[in-house]
Amino acid sequence: MAESLPLEMLTYILSFLPLSDQKEASLVSRAWYSAAQNALQEANVRYNIPASSASLPAIKSLGLRGISSVSLTNLDGSPASLQVLQSVAYHLGPHLQSLCLSGGSLTEASFVALILGCPALHSLDLSGCNSLFSSGTLLAQPETAQRVREALRGLRELSLAGLRDLADISFNRLSSCAPSLERLSLAYCHLTFELSLARSSSSPHGSSRSVLSFRNLLQFVKERAGRLLALDLSGTGLLPEALQALGQVAGLQLQELSLHNCRDLSTEAVAAFCRQQPCLTSLDLSGCSELADEALLAVSRNLRHLQHLSLGKLQRLTDAGCVALGGLQELRSLDMAECCLVNGRELVQALGSRCGAPPPLASLRLAYCSSLKDASVFSLIPVLGPSLRVLDLSSCVALTNRSVQAICTHLTHLSVLRLAWCKELQDWGLLGLEEPNEEPAQGPQHQASGLKESSPKPQGPSLLMLQALQELDLTACSKLTDASLAKVLQFPQLRQLSLSLLPALTDKGLAAVARGCPSLEHLALSHCNLLSDEGWAQAVGSWRRLQHLNLSSCSQLTEQTLDTIGQACKQLRVLDVAMCPGINMAAVRRFQAQLPQVTCVQSRFVGGADLTLTL
Repeated sequence: MAESLPLEMLTYILSFLPLSDQKEASLVSRAWYSAAQNALQEANVRYNIPASSASLPAIKSLGLRGISSVSLTNLDGSPASLQVLQSVAYHLGPHLQSLCLSGGSLTEASFVALILGCPALHSLDLSGCNSLFSSGTLLAQPETAQRVREALRGLRELSLAGLRDLADISFNRLSSCAPSLERLSLAYCHLTFELSLARSSSSPHGSSRSVLSFRNLLQFVKERAGRLLALDLSGTGLLPEALQALGQVAGLQLQELSLHNCRDLSTEAVAAFCRQQPCLTSLDLSGCSELADEALLAVSRNLRHLQHLSLGKLQRLTDAGCVALGGLQELRSLDMAECCLVNGRELVQALGSRCGAPPPLASLRLAYCSSLKDASVFSLIPVLGPSLRVLDLSSCVALTNRSVQAICTHLTHLSVLRLAWCKELQDWGLLGLEEPNEEPAQGPQHQASGLKESSPKPQGPSLLMLQALQELDLTACSKLTDASLAKVLQFPQLRQLSLSLLPALTDKGLAAVARGCPSLEHLALSHCNLLSDEGWAQAVGSWRRLQHLNLSSCSQLTEQTLDTIGQACKQLRVLDVAMCPGINMAAVRRFQAQLPQVTCVQSRFVGGADLTLTL
């Protein structure tokens, strides 16, 4: 029946499936393969291509399909890497729009040849490509620079993050080749600052050959003020006066700014910048440890169209500052992880003060907010609204089963739920049952699970209500047992699951989880010491899509489990068996010979010390 459908209709139908399901559908027939390739081409998909000769046929095939976004990994100076670069330029270059070379080691000649073959680039990622900038001669020849400028005339996004050798002169040469640049990342580059920014910033001359100066960056911003929309200066040690100088640039109307881990910034400087740049829609202030409530008040007063706000690790932030969030009517994502003084009461008031309309929040991260209690969560969850998709409450150690039941009642559209290290969670909370009476448990099994022979009455929805889940983290929820996990972990769409540090998880529970969650691609089961080879033999047949698997410190597993995984999990990319005493180095090498694409992590004791090897 499906074979008779037009290709366009098949493509449309498959476009609604997650990426991994589209890949599986492509194996059904030639017609489905063609439809899946069309759907993948239309989606925002980046293809990772290892720099090896084995990738050459795939590059040619991708070229025939007009793929527009690729990431090249493991680039070095080898002949195989050079072949890959030449093949990408020839087969993919004419229609390539996004190119990532992050962490690659390539020569200027190979880089220039690649760029000249990619005249349609919109996005270029050179983060960590230190070999390109170490000599300081990149694009020093005017003829070469002119040709690169022609190729990069449409480039709008450039990442130079983490470049230890980036200097003014090489930055100027490269940026001058991208006249249409709108987004720039210099995250974790070493910026130098003059004592008097006002005095030194006015001269465009004297570009340094050895350091990247803020004076030079400020001159670049002034020249591009009418076009520049996004800056990432995370980890650059930006000073308060430098931030104020940026905000004062005439004609600059930034939409996105990331200042993660700029620890010297002051509340006054951030407040001034918010007044000067009211068009911001995305602001990352996480890790700016000197900021206090007044900074958040300034954000709320001046950035009325803010959609994404990150305030993680602001340990001076209190509930008094959270009141200001009520003024951000368009906020879609909020990160307040590790704000240890925030207990959530004022956050409830802020998010609930929106004239009766639910907030448009799609993502809320409150991980490590140790002051957060059940009472605040009960009040907060009902006002979050149906748009919420991501909720992170990891290490909110005071939360109990009642918070989980509130989540299952009101947030049924969640796709990501993280409850790692919420150690008070018990089986009855996940099952939606009322709290059992405090009576002596009858036998060790019931003592572990907290459930009696006569099951408690249902009190509310169970975790099963969250059928849209794609990621679930229950790491170190150590009171959970098979009694709940086997019944509630039934999520056909779940892609990522962590059950690490659950000491009561057994082979029986593992097999039930495998049947209930057959689409897993990332699975973490470290320190689950009751799991055995027999349990894996029962479970692994359901997990043929696994790509990342962590079995570290599972003390009962042996090389038999490696054999089982090798036969069933052909899509595996990363396997961690560190500190598994029953799996030796020889077994890992045999496994990797069977699946050479897998990166294996294995530890052993050498001279009393733990040695971790990545193969």
